[in-house]
Amino acid sequence: DFLARDQLLAQVASGELLAAMSAGAYGFSMASQYNSRPRCAEVMVRGGRFEVVRDRESLEDLVKGERFFKE
Repeated sequence: DFLARDQLLAQVASGELLAAMSAGAYGFSMASQYNSRPRCAEVMVRGGRFEVVRDRESLEDLVKGERFFKE
């Protein structure tokens, strides 16, 4: 995957936030949990305000409801 082609991006330091606008498949409704990757949080931004509208998934969320054969 890539963020942009033929674009210069500013240096991002550890702890800074990076927003992917119009993320398509990276939004919750189209996200995949392929390879046991929990889905990330979603943040809604309007003007100068932002709010977490969906918490990120934990590993426990990822396997909740799975069943295994009993020995």
